[in-house]
Amino acid sequence: VQLQASGGGLVQAGGSLRLSCAVSGRTFSTYAMGWFRQAPGKERECVAAISRSGGSTYYADSVKGRFTISRDNAKNTVYLQMNSLKPEDTAVYFCAATKSGSYYNTRSEDYNYWGQGTEVTVSS
Repeated sequence: VQLQASGGGLVQAGGSLRLSCAVSGRTFSTYAMGWFRQAPGKERECVAAISRSGGSTYYADSVKGRFTISRDNAKNTVYLQMNSLKPEDTAVYFCAATKSGSYYNTRSEDYNYWGQGTEVTVSS
């Protein structure tokens, strides 16, 4: 399984970005997916996660109401719509896939496959 993240960039505070993560293979719908981020000097954190069907989602408190995770199983792609971006959202964002669990996973150690990361910079 290979994951290819894209969509990062430089945006002003209050702006929006949409990250995409394309997943290779024909078994995308069997993976729960997550978006993580890691800022310089900080630990990697889960910002959003989604179940295999897309029916269950998780958001970190810091992004709740501003970020939306979604998936299109026909296109083997998971998205992260990020609105009202803040400078503290600046980080490298990673998508990840796992077959563990029944719904979604929020621990990085539960994920088996990772994308290469896409950088998001929010200027004040």
